Amino acid sequence: MKNIKFPTAQTILLIIAALVTLLTWLIPAGKYNTLAYDSASSTFIEVAKDETKTLPATQATLDGLSIKIPLEKFTSGDIYKAINIPNTYRELEAKPQGITDFIKSPIRGIIEAADIIFLVLIIGGLIGIINSTGAFDAGISWLARILKGREFILIILVTTLVAAGGTTFGLAEETIAFFPILIPVFLAAKYDALVGIACIFIGSSIGTMCSTINPFSTIIASDSAGISWTTGLPGRVFMLVSCLSICIFYIMRYAKRVKNDPTKSIIYDQKEQIEALFGEKKDHTVTFTLRLRLALLVFALCFLVMIIGVSLLDWWFLEMTSTFLVGAILIGIITQISESDFVETFVKGAADLLGVALIIGIARGVTVIMADGLISDTMLYYASGITEGMSKGLFASVITIIYAGLSFFIPSSSGMAVLTMPIMSPLADTVNVGREIVVNAYQYGLGLFYLINPTGLILASLAVVKVGFNKWLKFIMPLFIVLIVFTLVVMTISVYL
Repeated sequence: MKNIKFPTAQTILLIIAALVTLLTWLIPAGKYNTLAYDSASSTFIEVAKDETKTLPATQATLDGLSIKIPLEKFTSGDIYKAINIPNTYRELEAKPQGITDFIKSPIRGIIEAADIIFLVLIIGGLIGIINSTGAFDAGISWLARILKGREFILIILVTTLVAAGGTTFGLAEETIAFFPILIPVFLAAKYDALVGIACIFIGSSIGTMCSTINPFSTIIASDSAGISWTTGLPGRVFMLVSCLSICIFYIMRYAKRVKNDPTKSIIYDQKEQIEALFGEKKDHTVTFTLRLRLALLVFALCFLVMIIGVSLLDWWFLEMTSTFLVGAILIGIITQISESDFVETFVKGAADLLGVALIIGIARGVTVIMADGLISDTMLYYASGITEGMSKGLFASVITIIYAGLSFFIPSSSGMAVLTMPIMSPLADTVNVGREIVVNAYQYGLGLFYLINPTGLILASLAVVKVGFNKWLKFIMPLFIVLIVFTLVVMTISVYL
């Protein structure tokens, strides 16, 4: 049994894709009608089965479709995706996916996820360039000296800053870029790589789980539920502070144990492998010259520009990827890397993250199978019927659990919001609670399962550091259970306040 290894991330996802393919043979196919606003013609487009209808963009149209959302949410662009229309679910002819569909799904997923895949590859090239200059080694050595004896500050700072990005503008996919940068810093501070992974990934997870002004979850979900995004905001702020404090305490406790005794590390058997991967060099110092300082400044500015662009300028993957490409070229010029060495180093750096890119594509392939098999809406339809006749407190907890389960099938936060809120938010009216309870349940359920969701970003994140999913589960499960209990208690109490 000792020779049996836990499967790689790619294999795990292919197994999940095979199981989902099987589900398309077992779960009835079905679909809701959808409604989208066409800004070019200022009309609504309703899609029902194979039929498309144009409807006047009026509040009366929305009311007639039982969509309790103000018209201006569509015309202003707050709701920019097609939403499901309540009470329109119908079973369709089954579309079970076969072996050919299963084989094609990773390729189709890679094509659909091309935007984030190219971001990851370009970031890999940038990391390769900055590492080849020695600037990163020099900077890490300097930071390690500055933090000596106060390394715990690094845990608090990184986790809090990443969570701030998550709660304000949905910092998630972008964190893939942080792992190769920050893991060496945590290693230099005498922690293990799991501490670095936890600070970045858990920080992002808790931030997005307890989103306050995140347009990709809080605002679009509130709009789709027909309420103001400020409704329920104090509760989300309380959850953000509470869950973040719990997580930081948990990470610091583990980090202290590893620092005092490295053999206590869950990934101790990979210590040398990870140190070699991230270039931790013994008895080797690099002079921190002006050129290297400028190179690191450009490197840091890439991330600052990305954050400003995403949060304020409506940037997406094309602009982010271009930023990192320009940054790599500027660093090459500053450090006087020859053209041939630059290309060779950049390509090698991109190749180092190719495995991560493939994981992202295969994960997207799972959602392709579900969409083609027409089972996602069926799952939503049956989930919406579970809460009928429940008490307020039980409703709040169950709806949170339902959203956690749905997030496996619909891992996108904005996609989940527009597809489910028109169906799920009216359920709050039937048990006499505010619709913000459903919005919060959506966020908390999605965020909690995100910590272990194999169709999310965790497998891609772990692949950057070559850490197995089984080791992550061993690390995260005690915290995961604490967060589940805390969240369900808070949700239950909140409906009576």
